[in-house]
Amino acid sequence: MSSANRPDWDVAIVGAGLAGLTLARHLLLTTDCRVVLLDKRKDPPGPSQKVGESLVQLSGYYLSKVLDLEEHLCTEHFLKYNLRFHWPTSGRENRALEDYSNAFIRLGSNIATFQLDRNVLEEHLLELCRQNRRFQFIGGALNLEARLDGEGSHTLEFDGTELTCRWLIDASGRGGFLKKRLGLDQPNSIRHGSTWCWVDGLVNTEKLTRRSWTDVRLDRSRQKQGNFPFFLATNHFCAEGMWFWVIPLHGKTSLGLVYDKAVLDSNEVSNGRKMLDFVARQWPLFAEDFAQRKILDEGRYYDFSYDARQTISAERWAMTGEAGRFSDPLYSPGSDLISIYNTLIVDAIRTDGPEALAHKCRLYETVMRVMYEAYVPSYSASYDCLGDRQAFTYKYGWELAVYFGFYVLPFISDLFTDEAFLPHFLRKFGLLGPINRNLQKFLSGYYQWRKTHGQPDAEPVRTDFYGMTPLRDSEKLFYEVGLTGQEAAEVLDMQYERLRGFARWIVAQVYADVLNEPAIASDTAFQERVRLRDLRFDPNRMRAEWTARMEPVHA
Repeated sequence: MSSANRPDWDVAIVGAGLAGLTLARHLLLTTDCRVVLLDKRKDPPGPSQKVGESLVQLSGYYLSKVLDLEEHLCTEHFLKYNLRFHWPTSGRENRALEDYSNAFIRLGSNIATFQLDRNVLEEHLLELCRQNRRFQFIGGALNLEARLDGEGSHTLEFDGTELTCRWLIDASGRGGFLKKRLGLDQPNSIRHGSTWCWVDGLVNTEKLTRRSWTDVRLDRSRQKQGNFPFFLATNHFCAEGMWFWVIPLHGKTSLGLVYDKAVLDSNEVSNGRKMLDFVARQWPLFAEDFAQRKILDEGRYYDFSYDARQTISAERWAMTGEAGRFSDPLYSPGSDLISIYNTLIVDAIRTDGPEALAHKCRLYETVMRVMYEAYVPSYSASYDCLGDRQAFTYKYGWELAVYFGFYVLPFISDLFTDEAFLPHFLRKFGLLGPINRNLQKFLSGYYQWRKTHGQPDAEPVRTDFYGMTPLRDSEKLFYEVGLTGQEAAEVLDMQYERLRGFARWIVAQVYADVLNEPAIASDTAFQERVRLRDLRFDPNRMRAEWTARMEPVHA
């Protein structure tokens, strides 16, 4: 391209939130691109606190290793101690943590994860980008309009100013700058809402107790739970179709309720104080603490989940973060999808030639869509399982094993941009999809059965998720770094078979409970005959299958 026709910028990014700032950082670290970042705010992130603070392994690796932010994350934010889930015990007042059953992973993760103060991180990212001569930030860019040109340069206009760019990336968040202009909105089946707030100081759930600190410290359950500070986890307090998060930040605590709108009227939790009052009734251990807390900031989404028909194009535009798709905050997938999308977008920007770019954009759109859609059954089909420790343990164990193998493993070896690896990955992921959907529905049926037939825990129960061997073995994939595409394909094949076995094991545990036949739980011959693609929760059918166990299950 001649200098006369050269656009002002190689890449223009609309939106200086987490998605836009991390993409700018990624481009400046790994390409020679000239990058301009535009935002309607003059000085982001601004005074309002930003929600979405918890990283899991994939996004933790992206920010710390790929974007080289490890020192900042370790010195300015809390290291995260996995996820912990809590359920009240029937027949108890549940006014202290010791009244609650909980499930957890005791061992720390080999990939560091963090509890982020989003405002602190985004200020740091913007400062780092500004240190690069190939970067410019334009704040206060109001009345922004775009003219897309698939052959030449795109044009952005705002407040009498005009600039041109070769690539235009929408990271504008829920405003959906490009999605709305291109008519790419698409609904999904998730109808959930959320209300959240930040309060002063640390809400340390271990201190919500009737016991002395000596008794807490010497509690024999620590033989199973360990001694690492529990408050560093994302603590989830669970009920049917809803959960409440407790996330520590320096000097404050993030608190939020996420709920299926079929089980809770949004008006009951329409602001931060009403939400805290509801939570104190639902999980009474918080009542005394919350009555004394000062709310620093708050927010709400009445209906937060949505899809997009397309998020990347060979006409050199793309969407990342909430500008394109958003599923649900359970398990913190938002930053993971930013990490994957940014990685694919950067590789597309580096691609020369229209045919190569068209091929990659088709492939990457498929990857972007399937990585998002794989989450949907977890949120639309089996969210009710949050109400039961046993049902949720199986649900989370399964989902985490899928995540370790099909999300984290390829990402830490840079394989989401390996065109030789991706077709094999997509085939295996496609085979896993029907199994996942069926299992999610099956577990929802199991939860509904347990509501009326199951025996509630008489005493609080402590469950380490790694007690499920297939999940514990899946964690070892974090050490499989630097694999070639062929090596990773072989590991993926092994993980796929492990997941099929894990799903059958889960089915057998459910059968054993529903039929009151403990022998089923360890009957490997029975497990091998389970037909996962024809799975259905039906106690009568389950009884007939066990009785006629010499016949193939679901034949």
